[in-house]
Amino acid sequence: MKKYFLLVAFLASFLLSTSCSNEYVFHLEHQKQVPFNTTIRISLKEKENKPIQSVQFFVNGKEIPSNNESSIELNTKDIGIGKHQISALIFYPEKTKKENSFFEVLANKAPTVYDYKIINKYPHDKKAYTQGLEYYKGFLYETTGHRGESTLRKVAIKTGKVLKKTALDERYFGEGMTIFNQKIYWLTWQAKKGFVYDLETFKQEKEFTYDKSIEGWGFTHNETALIKSDGSHKIWFLNPKTLKEEKSIQVYTNKYAVKDLNELEMINGKIYANKYQQNAIVIIDPTTGIVEGIANLKSLKKEMEKTQKLVSQDEVLNGIAFDSENNRMFVTGKNWGTLFEIELIKQ
Repeated sequence: MKKYFLLVAFLASFLLSTSCSNEYVFHLEHQKQVPFNTTIRISLKEKENKPIQSVQFFVNGKEIPSNNESSIELNTKDIGIGKHQISALIFYPEKTKKENSFFEVLANKAPTVYDYKIINKYPHDKKAYTQGLEYYKGFLYETTGHRGESTLRKVAIKTGKVLKKTALDERYFGEGMTIFNQKIYWLTWQAKKGFVYDLETFKQEKEFTYDKSIEGWGFTHNETALIKSDGSHKIWFLNPKTLKEEKSIQVYTNKYAVKDLNELEMINGKIYANKYQQNAIVIIDPTTGIVEGIANLKSLKKEMEKTQKLVSQDEVLNGIAFDSENNRMFVTGKNWGTLFEIELIKQ
């Protein structure tokens, strides 16, 4: 009986080793990170160089012509900034298999670093947990957060006086806002819902829902689209008529993805974004997602703390507004008692 069990074990081991030797083991060989506007080579490898019949390559689900070769070369300018999935559909004797991998396209140069100088200071409501800020025809429009405390406001710049205000339904945590074609568009945080208001009356007219974006954080616009952040490293572009997300960009420096993008403002064709809890502003190319500049405003928070005690990691820099006619940039923070007019200076 013992010999019988030994024979069975030997045969099982033999069959397993034979089976394993016939298995195909694939992997995709490529750089994990590569700069924008350079070439990346992606090759399909089999562990023991066993023959295959053909292979099809896909980047983010789109087939890339390969002429049945086991490798391809791509210009990263054609793919864009960000993290991308590469897939190979492999055909080999009587079988098919799909192999997946990822690579990142980084910015091809380091961002410019900016300092700042204070031009003016204005009063700001210390009870305003600022989530959105925008300049429009001589006034600031502001949205504030926290459930049960979220408001939309029209504010006089020099005095900080709230001239008009309406509250959001207490079920929602208010986030960023923007003004487009005489309408105010206001995001909520985690409810995946936004609202549209009449600019003059502050009357709520309709609502819209988010599609692929995770949450609602910052909001701005250009001539053709509403532009939204969701707390990730992505920025979303919405059709103003349908309020549907039509595309997104990924935001990267030459080293890493920039996450926690918060309040947004469009300034001279670039997206300026607060980075949550960092007291910094990143300047983003809206076409590529490349971070072209970083403004370090940590000392501005320290300036605020000379006259007001702030809650660490909560009452942080958040709120950017731009007066394009007079080239004035305004910033403030959550529950900050001051609105700062600043000028960014290249270091």
